[in-house]
Amino acid sequence: MLHVVHHADYMAPRPERGTFKFDKYQLVMVALRESGEPIIEHAPLPMPRAWLEAVHDPAYVGEVFAAEVPREKERRIGFPVTPHIASRVRHTNGGTWLAARLAMEHGYAANSAAGSHHALHDTGAGYCVFNDLAVAANRLLAEGDAQRVLIVDCDVHQGDGTAALTAGREDVFTLSLHAEKNFPVRKARSSRDVALPDGVDDEGYMEALTRHLPEVMADFAPDLVLYQAGVDPHVEDKLGRLALSDAGLAARDRFVVGEARRRGLPIASALGGGYGDDQHAVARRHAASMLAMAQENTRHPAPLAMAGA
Repeated sequence: MLHVVHHADYMAPRPERGTFKFDKYQLVMVALRESGEPIIEHAPLPMPRAWLEAVHDPAYVGEVFAAEVPREKERRIGFPVTPHIASRVRHTNGGTWLAARLAMEHGYAANSAAGSHHALHDTGAGYCVFNDLAVAANRLLAEGDAQRVLIVDCDVHQGDGTAALTAGREDVFTLSLHAEKNFPVRKARSSRDVALPDGVDDEGYMEALTRHLPEVMADFAPDLVLYQAGVDPHVEDKLGRLALSDAGLAARDRFVVGEARRRGLPIASALGGGYGDDQHAVARRHAASMLAMAQENTRHPAPLAMAGA
């Protein structure tokens, strides 16, 4: 059973400026609904302003809420922040928090959007407006739902914003596996960075993942995992530099979920990156990713770790 968070606001009109396409967010849900696999859909509430301001500069949050983001910040984001986009990002951020709460009940849950790991304290960047991973982690910790949160980022691009926003925290660990020569040019410092050379295939990727993730989990001992499950490491991705196959992505996702669940840890995924001219193909990759993780979750009926224990 896949518990997936989705909201109509995840779709947005095609922006007047920029190259980002929002088509895939509806197409992902179409692919999931047509898969024949059992899914339960959950609608998130918009993220409260105070939760966003606990991580992001309140002045920047105000700019987004008013849809008055300065043009230089919009250029960094990659599209204009309209009133619809302002509503959208509140819902996508609320979606990652809700997915984490659902994971605490069901073991695994997915947000069908977000994974906005480039957003920084006072600006968005790289198609990201607010950093749902950092915001959700901060709120889960503040409410006592978790004591130590591990953020695993397997997008092809480094999670620089997440690393910067959680730097110095002893209760958040960021692990980023990414293409060394891809965006951003200036990398931040995650708790652990695994920079991969161009063209790494399934075998090379899994060698790195199986070497680092169990060690991080053993040393950091999290009680909740947030997973940025971007599918842009795929060999056919328009913005990727790695060479994973469909089977390689599935193996990656099953391993991440399996490592969490066999330890009794709840794990929530956010959609992350995936780019290409054929949006249907990209959407199918995202849907397959979520279904593979849900299937792996069913293989680990161990009780969930008690948050705050």
